[in-house]
Amino acid sequence: MRKISVIIPAFNEENGVGQVIQAIPKDIVTEIIVVNNASTDNTEKVAAQNGAIVLREATPGYGRACLKGINYLSRSVTPPDIVVFLDADHSDYPEEIKELIKPIIENGVDFVIGSRALGIKEKGSMTPQQIFGNWLATRLIKILYGITFTDLGPFRAIRYSKLIELNMQDKTYGWTVEMQLKAAKQGFKCQEVPVRYRRRIGFSKISGTVKGTILAGHKIITTIFKYW
Repeated sequence: MRKISVIIPAFNEENGVGQVIQAIPKDIVTEIIVVNNASTDNTEKVAAQNGAIVLREATPGYGRACLKGINYLSRSVTPPDIVVFLDADHSDYPEEIKELIKPIIENGVDFVIGSRALGIKEKGSMTPQQIFGNWLATRLIKILYGITFTDLGPFRAIRYSKLIELNMQDKTYGWTVEMQLKAAKQGFKCQEVPVRYRRRIGFSKISGTVKGTILAGHKIITTIFKYW
């Protein structure tokens, strides 16, 4: 039986993280790891109450939280076969993990992106700046790296062995695009699958503020050119 681990970075997501954990298909997922990323609310308590393994990353940063989860997996006696990354804000549909990992299991794919652009988005679930930013970033990736992505969505699955090969480094906003760029450069077999997307629970710390949007956009663009 394949071992599938889910990593959920979480910063002040006490209202969403429990519902996310509950919706994860337990018949195929082996372990759920929530990384409490400097939360000041009850994120950690709610995650633990819902059966997740809870880690702490005291320094804020999406990438830092993901790296904490990977470090935990690397110390496991039996590392996972597949790692799924999922946000804690209830914007994704965890039930779709089964569709996300299917290309890896059945078709030998290394890395799968859950594409919101190819799927169905609830009205208002993505801001205009998010939609434009995704379009611009994926367009640049196609021009510079010769690979077509439609989204930089955080809902994704990757073979654990390939994840380790990527030697991920980014500690903040550039995490998702770094993974895609390195996968492209290293010749991984990549695929996108359509996923649904809904309005998140709570307030976005990135797209919900002008400062967050500008910082994230700048980091993504500079990362694209950095690895090129």
